[in-house]
Amino acid sequence: MTATTTITPPARHVGLFRPRRLGVALVLLALAAFPGELGALTRGLMTDAFTQVSGFVAATLILFYGAERVFRFNIGTALQNARGWQVPLAALLGATPGCGGAVVVVAAYSSGHVGFGAVVATLTATMGDAAFLLIATRPDAALVVLPLSFAVGILSGWIVDALPGAPEPGARGGSCELAPLIGRTRAKDVGFACFALPGLVIGITQLTGADVAAVYGPVLPIVGLGGTAAGLFVWVTSRLQAMTNTADSPVTRMAEETAFISVWVIGAYLAYDYIVAFGSFDLEALFGSVAPLLPLMGVLVGLVPGCGPQVLVTTLYAGGLIPFAALMGNAISNDGDALFPAIALDPRAAVRATLYSSVPAIILAYGFHWLAPGFMN
Repeated sequence: MTATTTITPPARHVGLFRPRRLGVALVLLALAAFPGELGALTRGLMTDAFTQVSGFVAATLILFYGAERVFRFNIGTALQNARGWQVPLAALLGATPGCGGAVVVVAAYSSGHVGFGAVVATLTATMGDAAFLLIATRPDAALVVLPLSFAVGILSGWIVDALPGAPEPGARGGSCELAPLIGRTRAKDVGFACFALPGLVIGITQLTGADVAAVYGPVLPIVGLGGTAAGLFVWVTSRLQAMTNTADSPVTRMAEETAFISVWVIGAYLAYDYIVAFGSFDLEALFGSVAPLLPLMGVLVGLVPGCGPQVLVTTLYAGGLIPFAALMGNAISNDGDALFPAIALDPRAAVRATLYSSVPAIILAYGFHWLAPGFMN
């Protein structure tokens, strides 16, 4: 018999909706409906967020979760049997855009399938959901950040495993379900997918350098705003916190997790562009005045659990406001949403792992700052 531990409590609902999320969604919709420059800017940013990021997130998640379902493999068991390849495989899962791979490794550690070095490797290698934004906005930088994070993750995991006194994995002898089961695929999941597919097509077109507004005309805002609205509906009616149950269908998991990520991305887009459009100070000059501290700030922000702050750091980099050194430090130190289940399952190991990841983050951040200050800026 296997023991099952559920760490995500049922979400509080009032009728169909979650009150706090509904409040956030109504504020976003009100901003989009506002007349004049504010409304036009908000609608444009929501469209950009959906086509530049959400479509790619949805595609990546459906491929990852679909492969699990089609090939019927258990990643925890595969990692346990990998032996000498356990740390590289854990780093590879962490380097996969999004938080799903890193969460799987954390769950495998809690059930005794992998060692502590694998946890450090995956948390060091992961950039979380911010990776999707970087791939969409600065694919050239992503080609440097993601492989480098992967390599540093492997090295960090091996070093930690060689140190004395590494925490032992939680030998609970059971599985760890990180979220409640939703069940069958819902109409809202399919509806969101129907917007995500054309959103991906538009996003790919934009990566070619084409003017998507000219190519798609009125279809562009229909897809962007319609997809945003569909995602908000999934989010405000969700019973989950962030992660999905592995037993749910790939389409449901894609819709739930993409909707969650999309809200953070919209928030980051709006925060940045509102300040640029309506702020009375020069962000570029402000960050330039504290340039030597920016790599350290990137690392420290990375220690904050969750993907929201990390998405904001990537947004600032894509906007040219912080250097590559700060982005690199943040990418190495940030653990994304994977830190939440790690804290819930083993707080001491989670804190220790994230502190370990901050060491190579500082080294790389200031290495780029001092040795290659203009690199990828």
